[in-house]
Amino acid sequence: MVRNPEANREQFRPPDHPTDAFLLTTVVGSYPKPKWLNRADELVDDPDAKFDDADLAEAHDDACRLITREHERAGLDTVVDGEMRRNEMVEFFADRIDGYEFNGPVKVWGHNYFDKPSVIEEVAYDEPWLVDEFAFTTGVAERPVKVPITGPYTLGFWAFNEAYPSTEELVYDLADLVNEEVERLVEAGARYIQIDEPALATTPEDHAIVGEALDRIASGIPDDVRIGLHVCYGDYSRVYPEINDYPIDEFDVELCNGEYEQIPTFEEPEFEPDLALGVVDAHSAEVEPVEEIEANIRQGLRVVPPEKLTVSPDCGLKLLPRGVAYEKTANLVEAARRVEAAIDAGEIDLNAPLADD
Repeated sequence: MVRNPEANREQFRPPDHPTDAFLLTTVVGSYPKPKWLNRADELVDDPDAKFDDADLAEAHDDACRLITREHERAGLDTVVDGEMRRNEMVEFFADRIDGYEFNGPVKVWGHNYFDKPSVIEEVAYDEPWLVDEFAFTTGVAERPVKVPITGPYTLGFWAFNEAYPSTEELVYDLADLVNEEVERLVEAGARYIQIDEPALATTPEDHAIVGEALDRIASGIPDDVRIGLHVCYGDYSRVYPEINDYPIDEFDVELCNGEYEQIPTFEEPEFEPDLALGVVDAHSAEVEPVEEIEANIRQGLRVVPPEKLTVSPDCGLKLLPRGVAYEKTANLVEAARRVEAAIDAGEIDLNAPLADD
């Protein structure tokens, strides 16, 4: 069943927030890397470049500091570092989990490849994956920091399973490792964890496996820690209302790209977790005007009241030009603030939020 989002949401409201209404603003995770960071990633593998691991670590620190502050300048209530230290969402974690090995790139679509790993023996937890990353970002941020983690279902199903009788068993072992990492992050001060499960949209009949994995992840995690689940794209009717049984505080969906055709899916039965609604399209380089984003936010008010609505992009923004990503983010925040003011002024009928003023 849903955890207790009321117990952890208010901590993210800025102390000087100007309205009674509060729409939590955030980003999903990834963000465009500065071009010089991509060059630094290449230089460290060039034996003639005289650019070593220490130089790369400094470059990563600089990029994380830069993007964290860029998020704050845009006005977000919770920030991330843009995943500047990460490469691909599965590769990054598989490289840090005992039991995985890499055999070379696999074609995903078009000219895109990723280094799909194999699980060759029982997975195990060794060193923390994200604690140092979180500690650094917290040290440079003035706003609360969210930590995105690729979920065990995606880590299991987007790898070759050569060690377990079934991928389901692999997923449950991975969920136990994610739980251990979340516990370490909580000890370090993290209060907002997002589990990313894009694979759920590709095999939605496995929603029960994801539910069991989330039970394991959430085990022992206190109520003041917010646990979100991000599932991008797909037919959400194939996992709803089952997600109402998941031990999460927030469900993050990609709906802007589909012009909110799936919003009615969540209207019956009652949506129980908080809704994190994508209100700018992560796949389009067109910057949505603030007025358009305000209308998108109102779509979320069809499903949940303002105190249960989080506003975010559809997905990670890493494939966009950096200037576009920033403008989308800043407009998202401005639109949320305008909708809050309209709610306070009684200009939005929460029973019919799409109606004209």
